[in-house]
Amino acid sequence: MDRSINIRKIETNSQGWDIIVIGGGATGLGIAMDASKRGFHVLLLEQADFAKGTSSRSTKLVHGGVRYLAQGNIGLVLEALHERGLLIKNAPHVVHNLSFIIPCYKWGQQAFYSIGLKLYDLLSGRLGLGKSVSISKKETIESLPTLRQDKLKGGVIYHDGQFDDARLAINIAQTAEEHGGIVLNYIKVINLLKNEAGKITGVMATDAETDKTYSLYAKSVINATGIFVDEILKLDNPHQNDMVMPSQGVHLVFDKIFLKSDRAIMIPKTQDGRVLFVVPWHGKALVGTTDTPIKLHSLEPRALSEEIEFILKTAGTYLTHIPTRNDVLSIFAGLRPLAAPEKDTGATKEISRGHKIIVADSGLITITGGKWTTFRKMAEDTVNKTIKITELPFLKCTTKNLKIHGYRKDVIPEKDIFQIYGSDEMAIRELITKNPALAEPIFPQNNSIKAQVVWAVREEMARTIEDVLARRLRILFLDAKMAIDMAPSVSEIMAAELNKESQWQQQQLDEFVNLANNYLLTPYFPSWYDIKKQSL
Repeated sequence: MDRSINIRKIETNSQGWDIIVIGGGATGLGIAMDASKRGFHVLLLEQADFAKGTSSRSTKLVHGGVRYLAQGNIGLVLEALHERGLLIKNAPHVVHNLSFIIPCYKWGQQAFYSIGLKLYDLLSGRLGLGKSVSISKKETIESLPTLRQDKLKGGVIYHDGQFDDARLAINIAQTAEEHGGIVLNYIKVINLLKNEAGKITGVMATDAETDKTYSLYAKSVINATGIFVDEILKLDNPHQNDMVMPSQGVHLVFDKIFLKSDRAIMIPKTQDGRVLFVVPWHGKALVGTTDTPIKLHSLEPRALSEEIEFILKTAGTYLTHIPTRNDVLSIFAGLRPLAAPEKDTGATKEISRGHKIIVADSGLITITGGKWTTFRKMAEDTVNKTIKITELPFLKCTTKNLKIHGYRKDVIPEKDIFQIYGSDEMAIRELITKNPALAEPIFPQNNSIKAQVVWAVREEMARTIEDVLARRLRILFLDAKMAIDMAPSVSEIMAAELNKESQWQQQQLDEFVNLANNYLLTPYFPSWYDIKKQSL
């Protein structure tokens, strides 16, 4: 993906598009992929970076939703399990099977959870990932050596999917481009264009890098902006009622010593009725999540003190090595764009994770709700609706068996730094062959190499230090302090690739250090940062 080429494409397009998609998260990217694969002319615009918000801040699970099963939402579980199976089949380089263990500390729990999970297996059908089974106390301890053993009766194993959310988002964007779509980050839609009859004819959007504003025309416009859908709706109708009730989910990341296992822990019912996961992810232990109603929304939500304490306290109840605030390597929060219910009970955990598609009188199509796992089906439904209400020809959805960019079979999860790139591995290795210096580590204490930064800029449309360290390499989400230490080297590589001056580097470093400190409980400002600050 080359941003400068895509900018030239929108500047020289005099015919307009069939579909303009607003929003570059999982839903918007899925729609762009679906529509472009059908043969439509598609343009996607994202105000920040792809998956900057909610779509990079999940629990990293592709799942049917055991909790939704307990709530009796069989339809959503069935749909999600089917989509989980398709995703593992179509993107095995970023999605893989992960086994979970539910520890049981009371008699009868094993039988109770086993019955429910057998139904979960049954609903998975031929796309199942493995059968759930009960295991003894000894087997549970052998599988999860850091689990609290006092009063432990045994456990139940079941299977779900795990993925790297931001990496998958980039691959979906690349897939959309491979089928003729145009995707652009850092382009913010500031207004909607309409004809004399009040019908949507396109959007007005501004490039954050140049401040240049474009009028872009299309037969249909889709609002897939997640937690920002209400802002776009109000561009269409200032009196529109809010459609989204945001819910915040917080995750804490710890060293792998807290989970010395390649299996995850699923705590099915915490003190306040939520589900908590302890998940192995890129060599760390990811713990979460919360479900807290939030009135205000932003691209960088902050974890509340009570959310942090809830996760620490709950994890400490189940782990032999009790985590503390000093053990937190990174903390990140994301907002779920839950479709607001007709009656507000204030309990976001009871709101359906299903999606809604709404068509305004102007023709603006809005999709909200849903979850990462069902992004493909959400996209299919949205494009079908778009075809139905516009002059677009009927073209059948063909994404069920579409191999997503990077597809490669027989991938060993987290085998090495190249695993997440799938079939792109050879191209990255070719960069190193041409320039052996790119094989050097970005930072001595981390195994990421300089070639990955070059690849992120040239092929994945990374424009800032944050883009690279947060969503292309995931370091900010794994160890925020280390991400800060890596920032100077990343800025130098990016400046060379993007032909930027030293002033750009200094501004980038300043912005990134301040951003990264939002992912830490104790502020960290290295010595080089003070030097840079003095030179500003």
